[in-house]
Amino acid sequence: MVVLVSLVIFGIPAPAQSKPALGQEEAAIRRAALDYAEGWYQGDAERMDRALHPDFVKRAPVALPTGKEILHGASKQTMVEVTRAGGGTKSPYAKQKCEVTVFDVHENLASAKVVSGDYVDYLHLLKTYGAWKIVNVLWLPLRPMDAK
Repeated sequence: MVVLVSLVIFGIPAPAQSKPALGQEEAAIRRAALDYAEGWYQGDAERMDRALHPDFVKRAPVALPTGKEILHGASKQTMVEVTRAGGGTKSPYAKQKCEVTVFDVHENLASAKVVSGDYVDYLHLLKTYGAWKIVNVLWLPLRPMDAK
């Protein structure tokens, strides 16, 4: 009886994903992250569009001259259009190399990090209609002293 009550109160834990399934999910998350980052550097609006959720928002902290800090944001539409206009294509090729780290996958949610020679981006992703889409990005430019 105690076990039954515990299951009702706390729920039954979902079975863990198998290693091959998790590996496939991580590969798909990596593809979405690279569509976003490499799409930016290649000026490939199609890749950028494919990577982003319709409600996507990209934000960066910005210090105002008054000392106040705000979050400056960009929508999916803005990112796709800026990418189409050339995006990061003028960045030196050596800075365009992107490293993706997948931090966590839980059911249809994931978090990842993309580091290039220019930026550090933290991503939140959602698997929707069978595809991983980036919902949120919080980013900063990579300062020279941060580079490896």
